[in-house]
Amino acid sequence: MSFNKFKLSQQIEQALKTNNFEKTTPIQEKVIPLILEKEDLMARAQTGSGKTASFVLPILNLWLENMPEGKPKIKALVITPTRELTLQVAEVFRTFSEFFDKKPKIVSIIGGQSIGDQLYNIQQGCDVVVATAGRLLDVISKKQMNLSKLEFFVLDEADKMLDLGFAEELDLILKELPKTRQNLLFSATYPPKMIDIAKKITLNPIEVEVENETQTVQNINQRAIEVNHKNRGPLLRHLIKTNPWELVLVFMATKRATDNIAEKFRKHGIEAESFHGGLEQDERVYTLEDFKDKKIQVLFSTDIAARGLDVDNIDCVINFDLPRSAADYIHRIGRTARAGKSGDAITFISHEDMAHFKLIEKRCDIKLNKEQIEGFELEGEAPKQKKGKAPVKGKRKSKKDKLREQGLK
Repeated sequence: MSFNKFKLSQQIEQALKTNNFEKTTPIQEKVIPLILEKEDLMARAQTGSGKTASFVLPILNLWLENMPEGKPKIKALVITPTRELTLQVAEVFRTFSEFFDKKPKIVSIIGGQSIGDQLYNIQQGCDVVVATAGRLLDVISKKQMNLSKLEFFVLDEADKMLDLGFAEELDLILKELPKTRQNLLFSATYPPKMIDIAKKITLNPIEVEVENETQTVQNINQRAIEVNHKNRGPLLRHLIKTNPWELVLVFMATKRATDNIAEKFRKHGIEAESFHGGLEQDERVYTLEDFKDKKIQVLFSTDIAARGLDVDNIDCVINFDLPRSAADYIHRIGRTARAGKSGDAITFISHEDMAHFKLIEKRCDIKLNKEQIEGFELEGEAPKQKKGKAPVKGKRKSKKDKLREQGLK
């Protein structure tokens, strides 16, 4: 479907053409007309489905139709789970408003950058605020932000925010918003907590679903390679040298592991960097830009990159360490094969990982053939699980006994 069907403004049409947006994705086709009709909605769609443009385009179009006079007032507030996604969404707003005679003022509010500069930008007047929840609350607490004129409230990657203790923050944010507003929730999954949060925000949203998780997973060329823990690094170097991959994203369990392995790979002549929450914000931005520009071939990352990392043309995702859950597996491998392109997703499995990966397969409704690569075969046997000792009754102190000892009862 062509974007012409939506009858968006000429300036937006020009931006679409300049940026080679010709055909809509399924989520854009369903969501854009609903937002233009001022409907509340709850949309389920995977990252890489064109979700950001699906709300940015109609919000900008409605803003143009009712452009405020005088000092800009905040009309749209978008909350995202990560700093990187916040910056990316703000950039999409700028991209599609490039040809406006009067451009909307867009402010990003994230941790790791000067709150003083962010407060100054807000005080100067802005039309769109894109923020992470924690830093937004910091700004709100300074009493420098007026959200009384807000018309659009967007939660992007809402289910991811549930992992970060978002419910309490949301309650505080909602107190600052006018009751009459358009609410737009985007989520890849609908866990029960997500439904509870939706009820707080909007009563009768239109539900939109594009494709389920397992369909997305099955569109990616997935492989599972059995290998001993100690051989994962050498195997990864072998795979990089024997495959025509330009961009490889490797998921690790810890920040320290990402730093250590990136340094080892550089010593082997591979352009590699680490990416995790322990880096300064400027370092994270520069690293991501270098990866996008292909100055870095291999990016070793914690799960900070599993959601909302908008990098096109990632050829392969490697699960060096297994993800904690099936949902995390889906979001990790969803970094490749975006926007209809092909991509590989490879998971390393050792003896210790077998049971956990079997559970991931079951919950994702997949079954992968287990491969072994010559020279890196899985050796040894799975360690036998030791049965724990049975609890001895009467040995543990009761709550009453503990309180009695402390003189509290």
